[in-house]
Amino acid sequence: MTQTIQKTLRDSAAMRWTALLLLAMAMFCSYIFMDILSPIKDLMQETRGWDSTAFGTMQGSEVFLNVFVFFLIFAGIILDKMGVRFTAVLSAAVMLIGACVKWYAISESFMGTGLEAWFNNNLNYIPIFDELGVSPFYEGMPASAKFAACGFMIFGCGCEMAGITVSRGIVKWFKGREMALAMGSEMALARLGVATCMIFSPFFARLGGEVSVSRSVAFGVVLMCIALIMTIVYFFMDQKLDAQTGEAEEKDDPFKISDLGKILTDAGFWIVALLCVLYYSAIFPFQKYAVNMLQCNLTLTAPDAESFWASSSVTIVQYIIMLIVAAAGFASNFQKKTNLKYGLLGISIVALITYCYMGFMRQSAESIFAVFPLLAVLITPILGSYLDHHGKAASMLVLGSILLIACHLTFAFVLPAFKGNAVGGIIIAYATILVLGASFSLVPASLWPSVPKLVDAKVIGSAYALIFWIQNIGLWLFPLLIGKVLDQTNPGVTDPTQFDYTAPLVMLASLGVAALILGFVLKVVDRKKGLGLELPNITE
Repeated sequence: MTQTIQKTLRDSAAMRWTALLLLAMAMFCSYIFMDILSPIKDLMQETRGWDSTAFGTMQGSEVFLNVFVFFLIFAGIILDKMGVRFTAVLSAAVMLIGACVKWYAISESFMGTGLEAWFNNNLNYIPIFDELGVSPFYEGMPASAKFAACGFMIFGCGCEMAGITVSRGIVKWFKGREMALAMGSEMALARLGVATCMIFSPFFARLGGEVSVSRSVAFGVVLMCIALIMTIVYFFMDQKLDAQTGEAEEKDDPFKISDLGKILTDAGFWIVALLCVLYYSAIFPFQKYAVNMLQCNLTLTAPDAESFWASSSVTIVQYIIMLIVAAAGFASNFQKKTNLKYGLLGISIVALITYCYMGFMRQSAESIFAVFPLLAVLITPILGSYLDHHGKAASMLVLGSILLIACHLTFAFVLPAFKGNAVGGIIIAYATILVLGASFSLVPASLWPSVPKLVDAKVIGSAYALIFWIQNIGLWLFPLLIGKVLDQTNPGVTDPTQFDYTAPLVMLASLGVAALILGFVLKVVDRKKGLGLELPNITE
């Protein structure tokens, strides 16, 4: 007797990858807004009076509520109790609200209002938080930076909630299938948001020859509206999947505090969590200062105002070329025909060289740093597929740490030595940025798919929440530290393109050293306890 096997949306490769695309596009938009002010740090100092300390304090505020009010822990509980689709829509809505508040704080409409006066006169002392030295505000902090920090806190709650939701959603749709490839692909697409931000934030800020930083943030707000639409579409798709499988949403599986105890007493979980905070703290805070670091260490000469390289159209052309690099390189990983595979790879490489040439001709630090995710887009699917079929996740983390250390030390000591060499400095910058992006791709492709191997399925959301919470401590602390270190090691420097970045970069490299040590420890623990981190994700 033949039994008919019922197919679901999850069994269709097209449908599960469509679900992934919806989640990834929402994260793509959030990544753009997350760093929307990073490439215009110099303009924030010139137009809003934000020094490095104010800029770093505001940037670190994104994760303040997640860390100190434990919102991210609550987000994990919401995810476990309410399910992926509800939490996805909720997170997008919260991000949009926070983005709108930040936009108003940066806008010209805020200047001269009673609200600006209130922020100038208040929030200069926060009991307990000031005593602990962790206040998100300080006396003398510009009112626009304070109010923007409030909006960024709200956005950060939604953004980190979205992060754990997407991870849980991928587990739901891809468990037992190409999960590492899916997670790596999602992060590769999302990280194109970094490149998009680096190119278009300065473009909108200087559009029409008149500087307006609020235009950049408004661009981000529009994208957050798109992110909300994407999550709503996913909501109905996920709902249909549950109707087909007959499975109840995760809210029917009650959350218990005792479940957290199982997670917190696991040595493997803690090593992975600490690896995460060290590695991400050396990357995300760096992104917020990377453009300014390049401005300070490269010899850049603005092109003639009447030339093509100074026009607004070159931005669009360069972005199209970037998309060709990403699309062709990404697609090459999925071709079975050798000619097509290497043909697409060749197109990607030629487009990448063309993009780098255009960045050199534009003499633009932001367009130079925008290559950061491009090599990652190319190799992340390769890494994900390798981990799915062959394993070696812990080994990948070790390799990523080694590359991270080498890149930050190159930025600290080698790049400044080439200042004055217009061509050599930019070549060093491009090569280092591409390698740093590649090292970053090793983490999501290897770390996140390892979490389901460490914890029980019903508390995966809480496990991701705990990891993200620990990670958020670093993401709050290090933007603030970099800003303070910059101001303290550059006394009297008022030109935002003349800072010495050596000390902050050495600090970030030291995080890589700690991550490297933990990577080796994780390999030992995995071998002794049989966690399976070095084993393939796809089960036969």
